[in-house]
Amino acid sequence: MTVALWREQAYVNGAWIDAATSRTFGVHNPSSGEQIARVVDAGTAETEQAIAAAHAAWPAWRDRTAKERAAVLRRWHDLMLAHQDELATLMSRESGKVITESRGEVAYGAAFVEWFAEEGKRAYGDVLPSSARDRRLVVIKQGIGVSAAITPWNFPLAMITRKVAPALAAGCPVVIKPAAETPLTALALAALAEAAGFPAGVYNTVPTTESDAVGKVLCAHPLVRKLSFTGSTAVGRQLMAQCAPTLKKLSLELGGNAPFIVFDDADVEAAVRGALLSKYRHNGQTCVCVNRILVQRGVYDQFVARFSEAVAGLRSGDVFDPAVQVGPLISDRAVAKVSAFVADAIAHGARVVCGGRVRGGRFFEPTVLADATPAMRIAREEVFGPVAPIFAFDTEADAVAMANDTAYGLAAYFYSRDVGRCWRVAEALEYGMVGINEGLISTELAPFGGVKESGMGREGSKYGLDAYLEIKYLCFGGI
Repeated sequence: MTVALWREQAYVNGAWIDAATSRTFGVHNPSSGEQIARVVDAGTAETEQAIAAAHAAWPAWRDRTAKERAAVLRRWHDLMLAHQDELATLMSRESGKVITESRGEVAYGAAFVEWFAEEGKRAYGDVLPSSARDRRLVVIKQGIGVSAAITPWNFPLAMITRKVAPALAAGCPVVIKPAAETPLTALALAALAEAAGFPAGVYNTVPTTESDAVGKVLCAHPLVRKLSFTGSTAVGRQLMAQCAPTLKKLSLELGGNAPFIVFDDADVEAAVRGALLSKYRHNGQTCVCVNRILVQRGVYDQFVARFSEAVAGLRSGDVFDPAVQVGPLISDRAVAKVSAFVADAIAHGARVVCGGRVRGGRFFEPTVLADATPAMRIAREEVFGPVAPIFAFDTEADAVAMANDTAYGLAAYFYSRDVGRCWRVAEALEYGMVGINEGLISTELAPFGGVKESGMGREGSKYGLDAYLEIKYLCFGGI
């Protein structure tokens, strides 16, 4: 089946609709700055309409068996893979992601749908040992209800599927607010969901530039029982406060400040490859990208030399060229932020080993900064760009202390060939995810999420289904 993916309207209650205000907003190509589409600018009225439709659709959807819901999810998964090239092209046009990574994201995002289509059949309960001879104690799990998803621009497909696939599998209708920078991929997913056969009201998408107003409706509305958000810690705090009056169940995947530790017993060449992949994926614009590279003094010079050589070899340019590895930053504001971080680091004594400049438009050179220190902004804040500061440390205890010296705790990485050290450091790092001799750790099979100010809850894996389930205890008497 071939589905028309180019959509510019909101998708609410099984229909493609315009905004009541007739407003639209422009979508721009980060590589060129050109406008590529005008999309319906939905507001609070359309959001409330979507919530009402989702609530009305909930009883029939939850009453389907898990196997029946799985069949629809599997069709959605298959349609994504059948349209992989079209989805990837759309994603690269609106997000600036290089085409090889966009194709990879389609496969990654579809994998969540496949996983939860099967995992939804395993929402097991329990029969408990009874406290009395004439009683039977049973625990069951039921879908929580209407679930809202607020998703970011950097993974415009996978962040949707990672949130809504478990919701749909658990019998929960969804309302999605995609990022204003990348609504086209989200609307293409809605077109595929419609073709897959989700009933009207079960799957809704409201593109908007009114993020604050629409977000407030999703948080405050009593019919919305669950909210999942990926984005900044500052916005996460605001959403959490807005959800407090209705005590919504929350999943928050927020900011990061990922350390990448290289011990002197590491395979340095493997560490270079791992750091390269983890740092420059999507031009450094991911929440689990390396933000600080910590290298033990015994291999510091060797690592800096080899890593800088590898970074200098990265190709940037046309995102549709399969040989290009680095695309543009998402916006002029992002370019200004990255430039300010580099200037601050240099002012505090950093040495630019390679890169360090804007290469025209929104293209920033892949950059390596040696002699980094804790006094620099980049040591404390997430740069979200292609800049790798390299810090030196002396002992294992120093490395762990430096890595944990942040309010964030999403992802961390380290390289060592000492088995004992691998266990000690992995357990000591205050992060929700740790890559050990591995720079790419994301998979639908494992729980994704952080600790401290990087958020709460987990997405993906068997644990991701629990976020959309409520536990109910049944006590049978008079047996």
